[in-house]
Amino acid sequence: MATLSSATAIAQNPDIRYLGRLLGNVIRAYGGDKLYKQTEYIRAASVDRARGVQGADFADTGLDALSLDDTLSFVRGFMLFSMLANLAEDRQGVAAEPGADVASALARLESHGIGKDKVFDLLSHALIVPVLTAHPTEVRRKSMIDHRNRISALMLLRDAGRAETDDGEDLDEAICRQIALLWQTRPLRREKLVVSDEIDNVLTYFRDIFLPVLPALYARWERDLGARPPSFLRAGNWIGGDRDGNPFVQAPQLRAALGKGCEAALGHYLDSLHALGAELSLSTELAQVPQAVLDLANASGDASASRVDEPYRRAISGIYARLAASYQARVGKPPMRPSALKGEPYGGPSEFRRDLVVVAQGLASEGDGALATGGALGRLIRGVETFGFHLATLDMRQNSDVHQRVVAELLKVAGVEADYASLDEYARIALLRRELANNRPLGASYSDYSEETATELAIIHAAADAHRLYGPQCITHYIISKAESVSDLLEVNLLLKEAGLWRAPSGESGPSAAIMAVPLFETIGDLEAAPQIMTAYFGLPEISGIVKARGHQEVMIGYSDSNKDGGYITSTWSLFQASKALAPVFEAAGARMQLFHGRGGAVGRGGGSSFAAIQAQPRGTVQGRIRITEQGEVIAAKFGTREAAMTNLEATTSATILASLEPEGISDRDAARFAAAMDMLSKQAFAAYRDLVYGTEGFKEFFRQLTPIQEIAGLKIGSRPASRTKSTAIEDLRAIPWVFSWAQARVMLPGWYGVGHALSAFEDKALLADMAQNWSFLKSALANLEMVLAKSDLGIAARYLPLVEDQARGAEIFARILDGWAQTHDGLLTATGQSRLLEKNPGLDESIRLRLPYIEPLNLLQVELMKRHRSGEDDPRIKEGIELSINAIATALRNSG
Repeated sequence: MATLSSATAIAQNPDIRYLGRLLGNVIRAYGGDKLYKQTEYIRAASVDRARGVQGADFADTGLDALSLDDTLSFVRGFMLFSMLANLAEDRQGVAAEPGADVASALARLESHGIGKDKVFDLLSHALIVPVLTAHPTEVRRKSMIDHRNRISALMLLRDAGRAETDDGEDLDEAICRQIALLWQTRPLRREKLVVSDEIDNVLTYFRDIFLPVLPALYARWERDLGARPPSFLRAGNWIGGDRDGNPFVQAPQLRAALGKGCEAALGHYLDSLHALGAELSLSTELAQVPQAVLDLANASGDASASRVDEPYRRAISGIYARLAASYQARVGKPPMRPSALKGEPYGGPSEFRRDLVVVAQGLASEGDGALATGGALGRLIRGVETFGFHLATLDMRQNSDVHQRVVAELLKVAGVEADYASLDEYARIALLRRELANNRPLGASYSDYSEETATELAIIHAAADAHRLYGPQCITHYIISKAESVSDLLEVNLLLKEAGLWRAPSGESGPSAAIMAVPLFETIGDLEAAPQIMTAYFGLPEISGIVKARGHQEVMIGYSDSNKDGGYITSTWSLFQASKALAPVFEAAGARMQLFHGRGGAVGRGGGSSFAAIQAQPRGTVQGRIRITEQGEVIAAKFGTREAAMTNLEATTSATILASLEPEGISDRDAARFAAAMDMLSKQAFAAYRDLVYGTEGFKEFFRQLTPIQEIAGLKIGSRPASRTKSTAIEDLRAIPWVFSWAQARVMLPGWYGVGHALSAFEDKALLADMAQNWSFLKSALANLEMVLAKSDLGIAARYLPLVEDQARGAEIFARILDGWAQTHDGLLTATGQSRLLEKNPGLDESIRLRLPYIEPLNLLQVELMKRHRSGEDDPRIKEGIELSINAIATALRNSG
């Protein structure tokens, strides 16, 4: 790969050229000259085909000359090149968008006459939370990601003009050594991930990235705003609490997730205090020390003669001792660096913060106050405010069908209602409200329950224990999958009551809920019904009182299942419409709306630019409060390094500020015209998509045979099963493998099918062009669609057709897909006024064009290996080759799952 620099796209990114050259050297040195030459021949032939060089076709790809062992090595080489190219692009800011920072957002708002005071008011009640989830599209082992991050850190030294590392090693040799380690690191897992593995994996992001990055961002924003904002940006987590369809998440996993988070947070604080103790050497002989600080020092128990005149150090010693005791009490073991002093454990993070503020105020009383502003103490205080003793807020999630069965059993065993499942909705609501009006639990320790009910009750009680141990911020939301009625929400409140997390009215106090029941509206029908369900829920007096006291209520909207249900454009439009329709419902209830966007990496699951997507939300639906799932390979891409995390978190924050305060970019008249047009487009697209996916005979078999869905199900990439049930129906398949499989075969059908039918049938092309140019909603939707079309390749997809057993039926279905793609392609270009895809986005165009020659040979090998595997060949290298190809293609495509 030493000649990688011959590609024009690569030449324009010196980092890719540099890293590609080093990778070529590594392949030659560790794989041998033969493998290097074979790899280079295959690469050059693929580049020639991509460029349309005369005579370059599939007759001589160079792949036939590879043995099975050579195939495995070749795939690893192409995978590593894609990984290094991703790293280089991230470093060059390819993923960063102009103006996607808070300072630029403030300037934009200023141009509209909206000052910083309005922004600060917004942030005083704002909440922005990226929620990391365990959905299995990240196919790389953590060891691979660790080596990648070390290369990224070394490249920063190179940027600074350094020739050596801090340890005196030649910098080029150090980078080459990390690439060599990558080359010799097994990329695939031998054992399937279990929940504890997923907890450990996500913990590294919270501990190594979020803990240091968020305080640094707040310090920047404080300078931008000219005032100190509250901690509105926080970290969220689903791993250990999301048990929808995952029987391996139970009470022990919930306890482990929160316990390890607490251990990481308190360990970080202890390290920070230790460093502060070394730094704050102020002497009473040279500084005026307030009495409050002296009191802390005198209460610390630190009687060291060498520190008798250093009250700040003695105060820190006492704080450290108390925090070390807090660590022992909550984690169950002493910290790595125990205190020599005795200390009383803190009751919670607010007590710990109070002592830190005393120290900060003491420092502020000296000179110009510079010792108290910023610095390590300021970052520590901000960290405690943001992460508490829990690190990341853990969401609980379960399916409403489970809740119904558990509640039915509780009611039956308690002698309240023998057949809850047979009651209609009105009767259920009446019964549940009666039970919520008192604090009497239905469960009893001496009663025998089914395994399901016992498991669910154990989780609820574990959540209550966590509140007592880590504070109420450790778990604040309970997500209800398949929420279709008011009773679905009340059932969760009833379960929470079993552990005292719902309290009935008492005296003059109304009811309270320590954890919020949150409906997840996933399908197109769910989204349409959402306003009616929330209106009825808010209409219950006990719920209305809780919501008004809390000030907000969350609703989660699902991108993945709505897309699988209705196709890309209908899903996108239904989410927009549901959000807009919910706004007046919340206004009438006197509560702020907090939308939780269940997005994935692929466009078919809500992927694409978060910055653009947040700004494209209907005005009045953001209000400074938004939570967004981050999952799969997107977590490593967005938060794999501190620099990437700062860029992406800043973009999310600035977009939220703009979406909350910037005036609508179109008039009310245009908004009405555009909405009517979108209704027509959505209906056309929905009909076409449903007809193909759910109305075409043999489509399920076509999908399962054309794509590597069978092989993906065998990958060791997640603890959750690929389907919710044992059924092979598309309806029961999880949206993640559905999208991921289509991406592997380069069809990417969930991200575009049906849109072309709608665009071609829409007669007013001038209106369409107006919408595409001036309406942020459609502009964002089409930009994501365009990216998917550019990454798809139906010529390559056709190579998978021989895998379909019914060749006639397969050819017929594929012809419809081809026609749909052509319609979508042409309709998009017409709407956006372009002559080719990504004409107006040259940076992304260059990035994708660079990757295509490195994906095509992987697809060709994948098809051949799948043929051999499905025909019964049992050489383990064939299965390994398929799994490696899946890994490599996902790495090259980036947002594929």
